[in-house]
Amino acid sequence: MKFFIDTAEISDIRELAASGLVDGVTTNPSLIAKSGRKILDVIAEICAVVPGPVSAEVAATEYDQMLREAAVLRKIAANVAVKVPLTPDGLRACKTLSSDGAMVNVTLCFSAAQALLAAKAGASFISPFVGRLDDIGQDGMELIADIVEIYRNYPHFKTEVLVASVRSPMHVITAAKIGADVATVPPSVLRGLYKHPLTDKGLAAFLADWKGTGQHIIAP
Repeated sequence: MKFFIDTAEISDIRELAASGLVDGVTTNPSLIAKSGRKILDVIAEICAVVPGPVSAEVAATEYDQMLREAAVLRKIAANVAVKVPLTPDGLRACKTLSSDGAMVNVTLCFSAAQALLAAKAGASFISPFVGRLDDIGQDGMELIADIVEIYRNYPHFKTEVLVASVRSPMHVITAAKIGADVATVPPSVLRGLYKHPLTDKGLAAFLADWKGTGQHIIAP
């Protein structure tokens, strides 16, 4: 499974990318607004840090304007993935952009039917929002399972299932068990994947025992 970071905060991206575990980054208008910076500057800086796909979302809702904005975003770097909403105009833009060789991330997916349309439109990624479905009493992971099953029936589909709106490490683990291609996670969730109390307890015991030997691997 690939790990993308869902943030526009460059300090978090730099820190987590240094681990070697980050395969890409996703942003959206809300994350850009939270950063307080200009979108073109933010995306350019992220693309310079992370060589994998960096999703930059259009703000337009109409096809022609989506294409104009996409042209600007694509010029930033070769690893920009243009993010479009799952609307009729968004799918039309996806088809045009993907046919022109662009990576496209179709976002705001909440049904398997929508995911099927995105794949037919040539999306590089489909972003089902599991957390938001959970919030309204639906099982977000059931949607992931449905999409993965459908895509496997049609090997010519090249769309990767990118699990979005991830709220916890368990979302990531469940998605991995289902076979999703990517999980895009907030920095806090990625850091949470490292954590286990028995790891901390075991390390503390090892360090205490080692200190008691009085030895040093490298002379002080």
